[in-house]
Amino acid sequence: MFTSSFPEKDVVFHTVGLCSRHISMVSMFSSHAESSSNFRDLLELNYQNKSVVHLTAGSVVPLLKQSVWVVVRGLVKLGAVTEHGDELLLGLAGPNQPFGECLSDVEAYEAITSTDCDLLCLSLDEIQQSPELSMAMMNAVGARYRQAEQLLALLGLRRIEDRVRGFIELMAQDYGMPCEDGLRLNLRLTHQDIASALSTTRVTVRRVLGLLREEGWLKFDAQRHVVLTHLPRNKS
Repeated sequence: MFTSSFPEKDVVFHTVGLCSRHISMVSMFSSHAESSSNFRDLLELNYQNKSVVHLTAGSVVPLLKQSVWVVVRGLVKLGAVTEHGDELLLGLAGPNQPFGECLSDVEAYEAITSTDCDLLCLSLDEIQQSPELSMAMMNAVGARYRQAEQLLALLGLRRIEDRVRGFIELMAQDYGMPCEDGLRLNLRLTHQDIASALSTTRVTVRRVLGLLREEGWLKFDAQRHVVLTHLPRNKS
C-alpha cells in the first residue's frame, strides 16, 4: 500500500464564484476532477506497493532525468531562476499531477514543495511498459502544458489588475473545489509567487489584492485565505 493515500484535495486558499464564468468553471472543474480521479485510481491500482517520498514545505525536489514525479498530496511550485537571479513561476503541480526534468527543456528548472508533500516516483520504463499509464500520463501532462500556456497568455494583458484576476481564476479552474458559494481553491501562494508568475513585483500584487478587496471582488478570512465573493447578478 502507499504510505499515504491519494486525497481529493488539500484545502488552503478559498475562492468563490467568478462572475459570468462561474458556471463554466464549475463544469471545467468537474471534467478536471474526473480526469484526476481516474489517474489516481490507476496509480493506486497498479502501484500499491511503491513507497511515497515525504518532503516538508520548502524542500527542493531532486529531479531525475529518467523519472517522473507524481504529486500524491500537497503542492509543488515549478520554476526557474534567470541569469539575473530573478525567480520565475512556470506552473504548479497539485494532487495527481506529474512533473520532472524529462518533461521540461527549461534551463535552471527547479521544483520546490509549497506545502508538505507526498510524492510518487515513476521511471520512464515503468510508464512506457503500461499503455494505460502512458495514456493517463499523457493526459495529465497535457493539462499541465495547458496551464503553462494560460499563464503565458496572462502576460499579454497590459493591466496588472487583469493579470491578477486572470491568475486567480486560472488557479480556481485547476485547483478549485465546488462549495456552497462557488469554488474553493486548494493551494497557498505568497504575493511573491503571484508576482513571479505575472512578471510584476510583490508590492504591486499586494496593492492590487487590496484594491480587489475594497471593490468587494475578494476578501480574506481569519487565516488570511483568499475568498472570492464577486458573484454575478441574475439578469432577468
